[in-house]
Amino acid sequence: MDFIKQAFNYKHDFWRYLVGSLIIAVLSTIGQIPFTIAALFKYIAEGGVLTNMNETVLMTILDENLSLFLLLLTFVFGFIGLIIAVKKMHGQSLKSVTTTRSKIDWKRVCFSFVFWGLITVVMLFIDYYASPDNYVLNFELERFLILAVIAILLIPIQTSLEEYIFRGYLMQGFGVVTTNKAFPFGFIFTILIIPILSYAIIAYGLDVWESIGLLAVIMFIAKLVFKAIKVKGGLNSSLNLKLHNSLRKKWVPLLITSVIFGGMHVFNPEVGKLGYGVMVYYIGTGLFLGVITLMDDGMELALGFHAANNLFGALLVTADWTVLRTHSVFKDISEPGEGFGDIIIPVFVVFPILLFIFAKVYKWTNWKDKLFGKIEEPVENDYTILD
Repeated sequence: MDFIKQAFNYKHDFWRYLVGSLIIAVLSTIGQIPFTIAALFKYIAEGGVLTNMNETVLMTILDENLSLFLLLLTFVFGFIGLIIAVKKMHGQSLKSVTTTRSKIDWKRVCFSFVFWGLITVVMLFIDYYASPDNYVLNFELERFLILAVIAILLIPIQTSLEEYIFRGYLMQGFGVVTTNKAFPFGFIFTILIIPILSYAIIAYGLDVWESIGLLAVIMFIAKLVFKAIKVKGGLNSSLNLKLHNSLRKKWVPLLITSVIFGGMHVFNPEVGKLGYGVMVYYIGTGLFLGVITLMDDGMELALGFHAANNLFGALLVTADWTVLRTHSVFKDISEPGEGFGDIIIPVFVVFPILLFIFAKVYKWTNWKDKLFGKIEEPVENDYTILD
């Protein structure tokens, strides 16, 4: 059984994935409270006025190590939410969300971690010696040691949570829902509504609650339209059945989770500094991690890669415009730009090379079926997805 189809062995009604995602979001939000309280207390103690408080002040007022610790604490709460969702909503083990193997292959995790970690270190020092004026030495032993403890303990939790959500939980969840005849309607509706909603938020400067309100109105209208289609037998029409058959493919959950993964980074300060073109990198990274998960029938390689990427990045180099500012070894003082080297090379050169190397090491075959094969629900399955 492959990675996505494994979910059919458990309670996999799609509403469970929606509730499970809500549980993770609520726990993550609760995890943000310590950071917010600490930042507000310091701001007020220094004579700040709450009406002048903004996101920039909130993210920079605390010491980098304390800020990093409290921000990463959010992911600890989120991981607890993930465990609750997987076990209580689906009756599923965390191992079955991780891999199809009899147990998690930690050798794969370590190989990917060490391999990408070494490449990250080499690439940084090549850039440092090629453009030394872009960096300043930021090393302070005591602060660095504190950073190392925080980063080593908590960054793997942060990266693992993201992988479990996008390459595990939601990859399987969206794979399951493709077997529902109502899926084509939802898929097409989502494709149409995302650019409309994005334009409205950007053009009219909608805040979070206004955006949620607009989305709620759109979803209500969509529900009415869907009911009308269902009553008229539209789900059994030849057009819908053809679309349904075309979309019951593994590339669909791969694409959806990669776009959502990229979209979750849209509010990062890097996007404001580099422009929306950097979303190509985030979505491309999601696709790369999704591909190695599907090809390897497990997310061990993705877990190792993501942990190495963030951990070595946090320890080695920081910048004032990144989401995680740290007491790292170096500080990048160059003016960032949305350039060829920052986006095109990683996505279209480095990641394909890594795919080739992983494929050779782990002897991947049958790429067509692994990435584009049809998702079939096992006949003996006891659970059904609700229309």
